[in-house]
Amino acid sequence: MRTFEVQVRLAELGPGPHALKEISAHCAMDDATVSRVLAAGIYKRIFRRTARGMYELARPLSELAYALPHGPPREDAAAALQELRAATDGGLALLYLKAPGLVTARQCSEMAVGDSDLTELGMSARDVLAVTRSLRTGASGRVILAYLPPALQAQVLDEPVPDEAGPGVIRDRDALAASLDTIREVGYGLGHQECMAGWNSIAAPVFDGDSIVASVLLLRPALQMQRAPASYIRATEKAAAALSST
Repeated sequence: MRTFEVQVRLAELGPGPHALKEISAHCAMDDATVSRVLAAGIYKRIFRRTARGMYELARPLSELAYALPHGPPREDAAAALQELRAATDGGLALLYLKAPGLVTARQCSEMAVGDSDLTELGMSARDVLAVTRSLRTGASGRVILAYLPPALQAQVLDEPVPDEAGPGVIRDRDALAASLDTIREVGYGLGHQECMAGWNSIAAPVFDGDSIVASVLLLRPALQMQRAPASYIRATEKAAAALSST
């Protein structure tokens, strides 16, 4: 996580090389810690040293996601989602990863939906698995967004609401930011027809160490889940915890 934090802070300082002390001050870290992060990142071709004590990004911010950990193994994800589905009376269970190469988007990588007709959700199986979606919309997106660095959060908060968003999407920027605080406080997110009319959701974060890599999403028809039962929330958190690594 420190590597990603230094990447984002260095990007905020603007193009060109910057001095170690300038980078450390902007990261609110001591020089020794930032120096170690930079040294390790040079070896991984994340940073570039241009002169003594001067550093810059080796790649643009749009490519930083490639340096992040990948999601959990597919077989583990499939098992966890099937267990979640069984524990929630046949809810639709999905795993959303941070989209490769896009630090402010998510992509569905696995799902357990049984015999459900995905056209009910307004999408095909191909769409679910292949289309990237904004982190601004939906419980699964907001749960990932809540644990990203502030600079990336601000970028997403400033994005327009997607045209395909549901009637319950959070449009107000301050309300959206407040929802991220709530997610970090309670450890999960709730969505009420945010992405699709007629569907409510519960989402919980998946971590690799202290880095957010994905979110587990439970979907239920709004008429059947007007308020999220505590047992469904616990089941969603359990699935996310099973896919997290320390």
